[in-house]
Amino acid sequence: MGSTYKVLVNTTFEFDFTDQEISKIDALQTSDHPDHQAGTTYHILQDNASYHTEIVQADFNNKKYAVKVNNTTYQVAIANELDLRIKEMGFSIGSSKHVNAIKAPMPGLLLDIHVAVDQEVKEDDPLLILEAMKMENIILSPRDGVIKSIAAAKGDAVDKGQLLIEFE
Repeated sequence: MGSTYKVLVNTTFEFDFTDQEISKIDALQTSDHPDHQAGTTYHILQDNASYHTEIVQADFNNKKYAVKVNNTTYQVAIANELDLRIKEMGFSIGSSKHVNAIKAPMPGLLLDIHVAVDQEVKEDDPLLILEAMKMENIILSPRDGVIKSIAAAKGDAVDKGQLLIEFE
């Protein structure tokens, strides 16, 4: 079974591709740039139409590209299955700014709580330590804020998805 990719074009159009579909694309690399990404050009045939493409900008780590197709440039973001699962779990960059509650990401034992109600915290401040599968996981604050409530106590066994901390 192959991988699935979600491709977002110009933050508006969304497409799903599989490895099998990608391998069937009739593409011929026509030039190569030293960094093997930006500046590389391709000739693509699709549905009896010819397309001249160039990777104009490449941010490989963030999987974001500017691709010129027949003199029109498109902003392209690619997400693989892991990226999509991370987003589903609420750990994606940007989405954390709107988090108003911390829930247990997995079942475990609450070893320590580093904050108190009405305490101000900054983004990435440690909030609590959750032991799961014999590993200590430090849960960090997803944003700046004030602790509204703490719904669990040190030593509690918690279930996945259980409310632990709320922000004001």
